[in-house]
Amino acid sequence: MTHDHPESTPRGRPGRTRDQWRAVRAELNRRRSGLTARAAEAFPAHRRVAGTPLLARPGWIPDRPVPLERVRLVWTGEAPATEVDGHSPALDPIRPLRDDRTPYASYSDAVGELARPRLFENRACYRLLRVRGGDAPTLTFGRGHYFDVIDICEAVAHEFAAASLGGGTPRTPFRALVGDPTDLTRRPVMAAVSTLLLRQDTAHHAEFILHWRDPAKVATGGGLHQVTPVGMFQPSHDAPWNEANDFGLWRATVRELSEELLGTSEDYGSDTAPIDYDGWPFHRALGEARASGAARVHWLGLGVDPLTFVTDMLTVLVLDAEVFDELFRDLAATNDEGHLVGVEDGTGRSLGVPFRADHIERLTTVEPMQPAGAALLRLAWLHRDALLGRA
Repeated sequence: MTHDHPESTPRGRPGRTRDQWRAVRAELNRRRSGLTARAAEAFPAHRRVAGTPLLARPGWIPDRPVPLERVRLVWTGEAPATEVDGHSPALDPIRPLRDDRTPYASYSDAVGELARPRLFENRACYRLLRVRGGDAPTLTFGRGHYFDVIDICEAVAHEFAAASLGGGTPRTPFRALVGDPTDLTRRPVMAAVSTLLLRQDTAHHAEFILHWRDPAKVATGGGLHQVTPVGMFQPSHDAPWNEANDFGLWRATVRELSEELLGTSEDYGSDTAPIDYDGWPFHRALGEARASGAARVHWLGLGVDPLTFVTDMLTVLVLDAEVFDELFRDLAATNDEGHLVGVEDGTGRSLGVPFRADHIERLTTVEPMQPAGAALLRLAWLHRDALLGRA
């Protein structure tokens, strides 16, 4: 049996043993909320979304909610080279050493061997290349892979955590190399679709679904609260026919609703044939609700986490209570990424969180919450009259 000993770490290479790497990784998951707040201090207030840590460029956050059907997606199929990737020598100080004293080739290699979460697969993703904001946003995508998120985003967060733990003057050369995290040309950017789901029963009352992300199950955002559903914008499977068939924010959202709230499998059989969305009863029911006005989905923009540089596209889905209760009568309290968080109503029944100012204030200032979720809650509250049909 081999053991990692701190004294075997080369001089000037802090954190190179696997034990040290695991310790920093564990501390990152324990302290994500505080580290995020500290990382956000490096950016001016005008770059932050609705007073939260989430970062955005001018034009990324529209002045008012945009109906999702007005968001245009453009596919290029490109995968342009970038100045920064997950193999930069600037990452050497946080890449642990194997038994033969060679470093792991990438952060994802280290995660896969030393701290592998339940969900960890380098699947194809739609890579965000360009954004044109405004009241009719246009998003341009090419090809990418999920491990770009791990190799860059989790690596830059690990580096920040290691520097914060080390004392003295923090050194974060990889973070400095990335530079502006909202620059989509400097590094490959894979974006998630984060959706605030509101169940509305009257014009003046709604509740939302909150999720806690289990660090043992997920590779990013562990230990934090988040809206749900959330998922990487990616095809359902790497089979080539899925690339075009799954390329839509609504289709991605419906799949995540099924997986995260109903606990269904991510296996749609699309390794052998594309998903028949029109023939899928759950997708068809949501589409009918949307056509009738019982489901309304809006785009609220996009932003970047200041700690991890993860990018989230922000949407809100409002469902009439009757539709919600019918579609989610078998709501799953636990799923492959964590568990739902409710509010006790005194009867022993756990409900969604009331969509009220006091809950939003607590979640966005006191509780450990992912920046994208915090921004969604703040923006949704700001636009509550429009979203709930009161405008």
